[in-house]
Amino acid sequence: MLSEWIELSLEDASPSQPSGPLPGGTYTLHAAGVLELTPAACRDDAPACVLSAGIHGNETAPIELLGACLARLEAGLLRLGAPVLVILGNLEAIRRGARYVHTNLNRLFRRDLGETGMEPDRARLLMHAVDDFFARYPGRERLHYDLHTAIRDSRYPRFVVEPYAETATRHEQWRWLAAANIQAVLHQHRHSWTFSHYSKHYHRAQAFTLELGRALPFGENDLAPLMPMARLIEALLEGREPRGADPERMVFFRVAHELMRHSSDFRLCFADDTPNFTEFQPGARLAEDAEAGPFVVADAPLSVVFPNAEVELGARAALLARPTPPPD
Repeated sequence: MLSEWIELSLEDASPSQPSGPLPGGTYTLHAAGVLELTPAACRDDAPACVLSAGIHGNETAPIELLGACLARLEAGLLRLGAPVLVILGNLEAIRRGARYVHTNLNRLFRRDLGETGMEPDRARLLMHAVDDFFARYPGRERLHYDLHTAIRDSRYPRFVVEPYAETATRHEQWRWLAAANIQAVLHQHRHSWTFSHYSKHYHRAQAFTLELGRALPFGENDLAPLMPMARLIEALLEGREPRGADPERMVFFRVAHELMRHSSDFRLCFADDTPNFTEFQPGARLAEDAEAGPFVVADAPLSVVFPNAEVELGARAALLARPTPPPD
């Protein structure tokens, strides 16, 4: 069933068996796109791990990557040794090949969410699924990798965003990510209500948003650069210690400013195809907004990440970051 789970989820079809055996444990389908893997014997130091993809529906490479890892597990090439919750985020957006249907799901993961509609309802279901999963393993380390791809090219095609929260990131995480071929790290500077932030803020999990290349349609992804990430995911499935590498092979940034869209008369003052982490020098005009006025780089260069002038009013149109030393 695991090898068919993604296809069945996207077809809105119910599997013939919502639970059953797999090598090393069992699987349980809790809801559409929510699959729990429970090991028969859990390794003592294995974290309870959430692996999510498809929070934005047009980001397909992580979905294909998770599908390949699940197929290897079902075929007996891997043996389950840790509790894992696998999530496909915005199912209707995935079916449409769209980033979202009505609103950006990845800004809705907060317990005081008051919005209504398809995406808010999906956010509530996913938050409850994560709550219930972590509650089943109260004494175990918690981990959440939320897998994405970016809508534009990047100076560093594979990078992670570390959500802002009081929970410190363990040094081993930087070693694992470096070995998984991650090239850069972006430290968030304040709360942002993403899925990975939810797990870190509310559950004190080790949590990251992982950007794994460029967003492309199903069947057009080159997964070869993601094989080191696949090995990391497979180690987590088996409850093994993942391979590590020197974190200093990655470049570290910290968010210094956010560009917000305050009015309908808003534009970014650089080309639409500007890659993530492009650096702008002091004096460069980055945005114009009829309400907030222009944004001009002041005394030190800034690198732009996730620029998108078409966001909803009141939403973030770009992050602006500066280099920072690697963690000790």
